[in-house]
Amino acid sequence: MSRVPRWLSRLGTRLADMGQQWEERRAEAEKEHAEPEPKPAAAAQVSAPAEGAAAPTVVRPDPAQAVPWGVRVAAEAGWRLLVLAGTLWVLMRVISAVQLLVLAFVAALLITALLQPTVARLRRYGVPRGPATVLTAILGFVVMGLIGWFVTWQVMENIDNLSDEVQDGIDDLRRWLLDSPFHVTDKQINDIAENLREAIGANTDQITSAGLEGVTVVVETLTGILLAVFSTLFLLYDGPRIWQWTLKLVPAAARPGVAGAGPRAWRTLTAYVRGTVVVALIDAIFIGLGIYFLDVPMAVPLAVFIFLGAFVPLVGAVVSGALAVVVALVTQGVFTAVMTLVVVLAVQQIEGHILQPFILGRAVRVHPLAVVLAVAAGGLVAGIGGAVVAVPLVAVTNTVVGYLRSYSQEALRHSPQPHGATATSIAPPPPNPPSDSAS
Repeated sequence: MSRVPRWLSRLGTRLADMGQQWEERRAEAEKEHAEPEPKPAAAAQVSAPAEGAAAPTVVRPDPAQAVPWGVRVAAEAGWRLLVLAGTLWVLMRVISAVQLLVLAFVAALLITALLQPTVARLRRYGVPRGPATVLTAILGFVVMGLIGWFVTWQVMENIDNLSDEVQDGIDDLRRWLLDSPFHVTDKQINDIAENLREAIGANTDQITSAGLEGVTVVVETLTGILLAVFSTLFLLYDGPRIWQWTLKLVPAAARPGVAGAGPRAWRTLTAYVRGTVVVALIDAIFIGLGIYFLDVPMAVPLAVFIFLGAFVPLVGAVVSGALAVVVALVTQGVFTAVMTLVVVLAVQQIEGHILQPFILGRAVRVHPLAVVLAVAAGGLVAGIGGAVVAVPLVAVTNTVVGYLRSYSQEALRHSPQPHGATATSIAPPPPNPPSDSAS
């Protein structure tokens, strides 16, 4: 009987231990269930409502974090492009509003780039700046005026003979069409001539308004010439001080780079203008001699027109050469026109492959595609004047951008490297700008 209580005592002890273990495990399980489960950062979190509280509050993620990275980059680039496009549009509207003033000042810059070396040479000979400027300006404008007067005189002297020769050429063309294998009849030619007369009669008002607009163009041209003359005088006489005043308008941080890019841009413009004048003069002389020996009428005015057309790259050469060929065709016949075309193409090929690379050099080398697009854009914006100034503007811009890029790289190379993760300051650029390899 004494063993039974001991067995019961051991059984009770074991049951008590097992109950205690179950209580500990249940407490641990309840503790684990009571802790909140981790949720993703981008998922919506709902706070557990307290007893008697209002509706649960939804916590939403940051919208910038919800947008994909590519869309955010595109949006950042997009609004900056919109700002640049709006700025460019406003600038073009302002330029179109004062187009005469802008073209006159740009023409003054081109003329100054052509005449400034003469002023510098006279200064080296001991001539004061004022007399050197006046003497150079008078000489330059007198030469330009004499060229214009000579062209006008030659045209007025030969216009009657040219009209007779053109009429003879039209008659020869009419006879050739009648005898040609195209089976053109005299009635068809008369119908074409009658349609032309009717078109001219129906558009008399437009022709009259075009004449009135021509008077306005003459007045604007005279105004632009006066503005260009005065601007040229001041640029020749006081160019350095005008440049120093312009630098004061530039922010101080960008002033060293702009100060270094300005002289290089001016050297590029000077090289372009002087090289273009030399190339145009060679074209005019050789093409003029060719059409003179081919007995093409008005050879000298055509040569001057070829000289002026050379200032509009590609387009001017094509138009002036085509005019010479047309005059040769209607006055001297097909053979002379073909020979004139051969002369024009030969001289222009020599110009494009030999003269321009040798005279202009690498400082103003612009890709042909950029030349075509620049001339087209300049012509659309400002007509012939815009086409003339488009290529030098592109050449100067190319020089300035290339220098500023090399200047910024040189500044970063001379600046001390930041130390540590929080070092964000960059040292100022070196005082001496890097040398320009293109100059």
